[in-house]
Amino acid sequence: MLNSESPVPDNSPGLPLMAAADLQDHLMVASNDLERLQRLLDDASETLSGHFYGASSQINELMQLVAALPGADQEAMQGAMQNLAGAITALQFHDMAIQLIAHTQKRLRSCADRIARDAMGEDDEDGSTIVEDGPGRPNPVTQDEMDAGSIELF
Repeated sequence: MLNSESPVPDNSPGLPLMAAADLQDHLMVASNDLERLQRLLDDASETLSGHFYGASSQINELMQLVAALPGADQEAMQGAMQNLAGAITALQFHDMAIQLIAHTQKRLRSCADRIARDAMGEDDEDGSTIVEDGPGRPNPVTQDEMDAGSIELF
């Protein structure tokens, strides 16, 4: 990262080169942090899914065994299955979080590229610098809470 205390000559009407480079660095660090967060969420979601579906399968087997017993009460098992189904529904948080992270990453990278192009000029030997446009929509996910059956993914 660049030292923000170093003097920067301000001969241009826009953002000084050193400030632009520093801002670009911060945007790229934030984008890289979001990428790491996405990998962590992916790993946690995969692990949780495996455990939840394994537990669900075991509870179903136990429900079949209990059903075979004379006078057995399956109410506790059914309650456990409902709690587990709620936990699995909450895993859909992963889908929403990944969409938000990807959206924010794209926006940050677009801003960083635009800052670099504007601050450093069009000195690319191959032609003009290509800056990918940021996302058109302000937010890909409108959901802000998790309730069973209330997920909006697209």
